[in-house]
Amino acid sequence: MHTGTGLARAYYDDVVRPLLDAWRPGLPHAAARLGSGSDVLGLDDATSRDHDWGLRLTLLVDAADVADVDAHLEAALPAEHAGLPTRFATTWEPVVRQRAEVATPAGFARSRLGLDPTTELDPVGWLSLTGQSVLEVTAGPVFADGPGEITAIREHLRWYPDDVWLHVLAAEWARVGQELPFVGRTGSRGDDLGSRVLAGRLAGSLMRLAMLLERRWPPYPKWLGTMAAGTAAGAAAGPYLAAALAAPSWQERDAALGRACDALHDRQRELGLPALDGPATEAFYDRPFRGLRGVPEALHAAVPAGVRRLPAAVEQWVDAVDVLMDPARRVAVSRSAAPG
Repeated sequence: MHTGTGLARAYYDDVVRPLLDAWRPGLPHAAARLGSGSDVLGLDDATSRDHDWGLRLTLLVDAADVADVDAHLEAALPAEHAGLPTRFATTWEPVVRQRAEVATPAGFARSRLGLDPTTELDPVGWLSLTGQSVLEVTAGPVFADGPGEITAIREHLRWYPDDVWLHVLAAEWARVGQELPFVGRTGSRGDDLGSRVLAGRLAGSLMRLAMLLERRWPPYPKWLGTMAAGTAAGAAAGPYLAAALAAPSWQERDAALGRACDALHDRQRELGLPALDGPATEAFYDRPFRGLRGVPEALHAAVPAGVRRLPAAVEQWVDAVDVLMDPARRVAVSRSAAPG
């Protein structure tokens, strides 16, 4: 089976670039497979081909050339390539047209991020980003970049500044600490379903934490487990998370989640990040289940007060998909939550 990125590369090399060279020799441009789609993450398979999959490409040009390049491709592209149509409808635009997205480098990035990545981002700007929005700019392959602009943008978005990174790590640990004892509390009251639901929520936070520790942008939930498993932290915690989700009793569930927390905390210490002596968890007061020790506080002690006062990253406290997928709304809610 063709992968989406392999198909995009061949489409550019065999069809799109020759058309551009014949029409405007030397046109400054970049070509890539960026944006939405499992293929951008390298995770597409046969199932991915039932919608929004095919001859897709990202072409980045100067602002004055965007409309002309798009119109030329719409008029000049053949009807199909490699047995696939060059023009098709998508879920976000149910119109049959060519699917090389033509934009400026900064405009393309802004359409995903909600802000201009060619400028220095302030801490609130960084916290308004979701991992998925950054991956739509940075994860896919770039086939050509004569001007170098998209390469510079991708480099700028490689990772958070250190103080913001520590703040986001502390916030994710705090989320874990807020609910970890409830797995045992609900189970001890006979609410096994509630205990399992909480364990699932915590597993999601701990998978995100694994990616954050390894300086990897977490994707949206469909691919979080797959991508977290490919990190050192995810590999260390993964067996315990699987055991927690499969555990038949709350006691086993509680213990496995505690071991997952300890594994991630050990990895945090290994990476030279602020950590406690000893394990991440301890008995929750006098109760027979686990609570988190002061891991968030250890991280926040290394964060400047101005950053420490900020809200967490937007996807750590907003779970409405309609907000997380809307760049302007993400930025607006992040700025509205920041102290004046």
